[in-house]
Amino acid sequence: MKDIRIEDGWKKQLNDVFEKEWFSALREFVRTEYREQQIFPPAQYLFRAFELCTWQNTRVIILGQDPYIRPGQAMGMSFSVPEGAPLPPSLKNIYKEIERETGRKMPASGDLSRWAQQGVLLLNAVLSVREGLSNSHQGRGWEQFTDEVIQRLSKNKNNLVFLLWGSPARQKASLIDASRHLILESAHPSPMSVYRGFEGNGHFLRCNEYLRANGGQEIFW
Repeated sequence: MKDIRIEDGWKKQLNDVFEKEWFSALREFVRTEYREQQIFPPAQYLFRAFELCTWQNTRVIILGQDPYIRPGQAMGMSFSVPEGAPLPPSLKNIYKEIERETGRKMPASGDLSRWAQQGVLLLNAVLSVREGLSNSHQGRGWEQFTDEVIQRLSKNKNNLVFLLWGSPARQKASLIDASRHLILESAHPSPMSVYRGFEGNGHFLRCNEYLRANGGQEIFW
């Protein structure tokens, strides 16, 4: 599928997925939605996570649910917002946890491109959404696509760290070989659930400890 803007390493890994019948149906659905509805992220950023975080460099996977539903927020990477956009509550809570673990002050920018460029795949389980309607593109094929991504990472790489926050993300744990990778699970950083186990989970330090122990470079959160 030449019209998919995705890094060459990812394209090689997923080329057969793009030829599957269910993916063709998903593609047509998404195209129609972009023509007829206000869809986030903007179409040119749909696969942004795979552009900035190459297959070769991927070391950490942070799995979200679906994109932000308000204008000016979604940019194709889970939890990330463009430079200058106000910080969403979930991202604020992520930053607070990083500050708690590392002592570094919360940055003003919510653009997480700096993480992606270090090898953090900021993946949503569903890659598109209608304005104002969370979960509006569930059950259309994105979940199958992201399952394939996770399974291929698990099978073809070693010593990755998977950060699974919230029920939809934690359901993906069964796709990951826990003997080859580190799986860290907790509640979602949303204000509705942050106090049920996200706050104080230590995931950012534990992630870096694992990377370091396996000969990898730490992520500068």
